[in-house]
Amino acid sequence: MSSTASGGKQAPSCYHDSLPATTDFNQYLGIRVVRRHTDGMTIECRLRQELLNFSGVLHGGVTATLADVAVGQALTKQGRKSTTVELKINYLRPVTGRKVTARSHLLRIGKTLCTARVDVFDDRDNLAAVALVTYMLLDTGR
Repeated sequence: MSSTASGGKQAPSCYHDSLPATTDFNQYLGIRVVRRHTDGMTIECRLRQELLNFSGVLHGGVTATLADVAVGQALTKQGRKSTTVELKINYLRPVTGRKVTARSHLLRIGKTLCTARVDVFDDRDNLAAVALVTYMLLDTGR
């Protein structure tokens, strides 16, 4: 439990209410914000041995996490509390090299849901994955 939600109840710590570098998991991965956009956010992560799979390429779970964080943090920067309800990702090429970048595009923010697309690039700017992410907006009384 972390922040207080409406009604004085504690909000679960999974609420996206902090910058990527301040959450333990995101900090462990080394996620950092590169740029804020009006319709999303660009984040990146330096590749290191612990983030690679048995084939020596970026683990798919790290790629999916980047897609998730790119949307969640874009919503947080807009002052919204949210949580993931669905994430679908297509892996287009293995990620090797020094870093991976994820750029979120908030496609539609409705009353209770946000739908976004995330493009994930390797360090040569090759499109490595595309994700479609849906978030539930927890502050629907806005």
